[in-house]
Amino acid sequence: QVQLVESGGGLVQPGGSLRLSCAASGFTLDYYAIGWFRQAPGKEREGVSCISSSDGSTYYADSVKGRFTISRDNAKNTVYLQMNKLKPEDTAVYYCATDCTAEMVDSWGQGTQVIVSS
Repeated sequence: QVQLVESGGGLVQPGGSLRLSCAASGFTLDYYAIGWFRQAPGKEREGVSCISSSDGSTYYADSVKGRFTISRDNAKNTVYLQMNKLKPEDTAVYYCATDCTAEMVDSWGQGTQVIVSS
């Protein structure tokens, strides 16, 4: 079965860190750009970060630039999102997908919940 599975979310205090994982099964991530997205309650899904398949170039939303780092480990067939200096406004369900544009994604996984609260 071809799927992406997100994990690593949780409850963290403001200023804390989490590392999210996006693991692929049934296919090889190497050939795909991988995007991380998030959706907060009552808000639309938004793009957070993306990493290309070719040269590893990255994109970050302005709201997370300098705090989040996306990386990929092709040997583990996994893409990571390291999130530092977390803020309450980072609270959302985080999803990964084989595209950098939400409108191009056919289906979404379960996501992983991130809650930033004291």
